[in-house]
Amino acid sequence: MLPATSEGNGVSGNEVLVRLANLGKDFDVSPPLLNRLLQHQDRVVLRAVDNLSIAIPRGKTFSLVGESGCGKSTVAKLAAGLYRPSRGSIVFDGIDMATLGTRAQTEAVRKRLQMIFQDPYASLNPRWRVSDIVAEPIRAHRLIAGKAAIARRVGELLEQVGLTGADGVRFPHEFSGGQRQRISIARALASQPEFLICDEPTSALDVSVQAQILNLMKNLQRQFALTYLFISHDLAVVYHISDYIGVMYLGRLVEWSDKRSLFDRPLHPYTRMLLDAIPDITMSGRQRTPVAGEVPNPIDPPTGCHFHPRCPYANDRCRTEVPTLMRNNASEVACHAVFEGRLPDAAATGRPAVPE
Repeated sequence: MLPATSEGNGVSGNEVLVRLANLGKDFDVSPPLLNRLLQHQDRVVLRAVDNLSIAIPRGKTFSLVGESGCGKSTVAKLAAGLYRPSRGSIVFDGIDMATLGTRAQTEAVRKRLQMIFQDPYASLNPRWRVSDIVAEPIRAHRLIAGKAAIARRVGELLEQVGLTGADGVRFPHEFSGGQRQRISIARALASQPEFLICDEPTSALDVSVQAQILNLMKNLQRQFALTYLFISHDLAVVYHISDYIGVMYLGRLVEWSDKRSLFDRPLHPYTRMLLDAIPDITMSGRQRTPVAGEVPNPIDPPTGCHFHPRCPYANDRCRTEVPTLMRNNASEVACHAVFEGRLPDAAATGRPAVPE
């Protein structure tokens, strides 16, 4: 087990490819300056990510799950370098991304990580042929010289994702959603990356197509020893692709574990509620914790533990004191109720280990 928040765990540092440490991202969502001056309003800051720390081992998949608006996609964009963190650090293969000063230094790291976006209909340029789309990273990073050599490489990439070299002359609108996502994956592989950030890459696809894309991604991971940061809200998807899973709520990581431990013995009440939302098609009659309330306004989140207004086990400490991630057997969890013994044993509730 590889702890996300500690260094002294006996795990060699070279086993970790990506480490996010105390990461935070704030967005200024204030009204225009003139409006604030006339109405005597203060600045309004949205804390999208708050003190998040994870470590992703080489060749493994770390998934982040949670409700919409919890900050998952912001973490993905931070890891990809599309956003600058407000606090904390992003270390890729021992290199602190904040120390990259020159363009050459930045390009040397950037070509080793790529991103697969959520919407295959919006992430591909509709005016470019597929061959130009896939070849763009090759040309940008000057990996191969010569049109013929680039064309051969593009054909190889398309075949790796289940398409054909002849598909390169077509435009994105001539493909289905699943095929477009395969094109996006081929483009991401063009720079021969080690790390792929996958921002809900299957959420816009039909269920049958989702399975095909997930199987493709797992095969590519084995073939090229890829490391994934996988963003999703679908627990069945993350179960089948993940090695480790982190659960986010209102910008904070509330629990993380290896996938088997998290599904067999979830600790945080929010994690249990997410798992209880999975339909019980076997009619086992297992106990469920009802999901109460609505997600609070992220601009003005609750004090203490953000989850306490919806938690049936909350007390005064939960309302005033922010919990920190602490080790509990094979997991790390940020919950006062867990360490004070206020929660029933998850294993005794008849909870299924695998989402149906």
